[in-house]
Amino acid sequence: MLLEDPMLSATTVATRIGISSKAVEKHFARLKADGILRRIGPDKGGRWEVIIKN
Repeated sequence: MLLEDPMLSATTVATRIGISSKAVEKHFARLKADGILRRIGPDKGGRWEVIIKN
């Protein structure tokens, strides 16, 4: 989902997959800690970058 639209908010992701935005934020935090997801720019107006490792 973030690969297709990196501007998605946690709230939008939560609505689309049917879980709470808090749960999405928790998953995002884990993905960031694991080096899989990175936020580029500010919380509002920024975008997500998915880091694909070979």
